[in-house]
Amino acid sequence: MNKMGQEKLDWKRIDLNLLIVFYRLYQTRSVSLAAQKCFVSQSAMSHSLAKLRELCGDRLFERKGHQMVPTERASELFPAVEQILNLVEHKVLPSIEFDPNEYRGVCKIGLTDYAEFIFGPVIYDAILSDAPHSRVSFVNVNRNSYKHLSEQESLDMIIGSIPELDEQFASQKLYTEKHVCIYDPSMVNIERVDIETFVSLPHCLVSPEGAFSSNVDKHLDAVGLSRSVTAVSRNFLTIGRLVSGRAMFAIVPEKMAQISLMQSQLSAVPPPVPVADFDISLIWPKQSQLNDKAKWLKEALYESILRSIRESNL
Repeated sequence: MNKMGQEKLDWKRIDLNLLIVFYRLYQTRSVSLAAQKCFVSQSAMSHSLAKLRELCGDRLFERKGHQMVPTERASELFPAVEQILNLVEHKVLPSIEFDPNEYRGVCKIGLTDYAEFIFGPVIYDAILSDAPHSRVSFVNVNRNSYKHLSEQESLDMIIGSIPELDEQFASQKLYTEKHVCIYDPSMVNIERVDIETFVSLPHCLVSPEGAFSSNVDKHLDAVGLSRSVTAVSRNFLTIGRLVSGRAMFAIVPEKMAQISLMQSQLSAVPPPVPVADFDISLIWPKQSQLNDKAKWLKEALYESILRSIRESNL
């Protein structure tokens, strides 16, 4: 880890606990949080960071606002450090073979609002069928919070649409979701939803950030039109209830519209404007890739979700 041109260091003289310090600092981007994870004082963590900087000949982490942002050198080192720690944990240290049938712990699954509503019961059945003594904890995440919550809650898996996934995570695509436009036919008496009708009534939309516009509005603006978005929610269920009994439109994922709760009185049609599809993926921290529990959980969830999708499309 020393700079090129300096005398090569004897690794036996280096405190290998510094690898853990580096790993936690890179994960948390915070000296105080890294200290908590390492069960040391903040001053001890700062002292270890100083040793790391001297050892590597680089600042490694620089304060920007409230975060300790890794330097280019730190980003280069992280994959190697992570691999070393994973190998020590899963290949060097003795471990008991994981048996789902005997597991009595908690499986923590992070899900976006959409994924929890669609797949919560499927995930529960898949886990309990293999691990009947386990318990399941669903943790709500979104594209902004998944990384922090994965660390804070020690999530085993994450399911949802997370574009531009952080380098600390790996993923496997489950399927691609389309969108539909929903409305209450008892309130909106039309035969088809053309673009003029689409902009004539108020809209509600789902937005993790609470924004009152989306790419749909950019398209409308490009063709000289606009719509009135009068409500925004971070919850898909709220959108379905808002549309019910009101003369308004909403664009939601197709599988949401297929659920009986929303389908009972609402109509779903293709939107009259282009709306990008999105991928739903199974996501996990790379550090857990050698973990037997993670391997089992990944396979169980992947197979059960794909099976439920195939059955729903029959």
